[in-house]
Amino acid sequence: MDKIKVIHDTVGHNLTVWLDDPSLEHVCEETNKEVILMKDKAGHVIGIEKLHYTPANSQKCLAVESVVQPKP
Repeated sequence: MDKIKVIHDTVGHNLTVWLDDPSLEHVCEETNKEVILMKDKAGHVIGIEKLHYTPANSQKCLAVESVVQPKP
């Protein structure tokens, strides 16, 4: 996993995070917390979507923090 793709849909109020290539999506599973898990054919989670998402701050922007840890 080299890249993470974050999409904030300000019209539909959704936040989508892809952990792998979106074209690998095979099935979606909705949880009881208004979160959708996108999975590949092997059942691995490759994306997460939060429904009814709005940023907590009043500026309507999304801040993303990246933390890289070296392999042991």
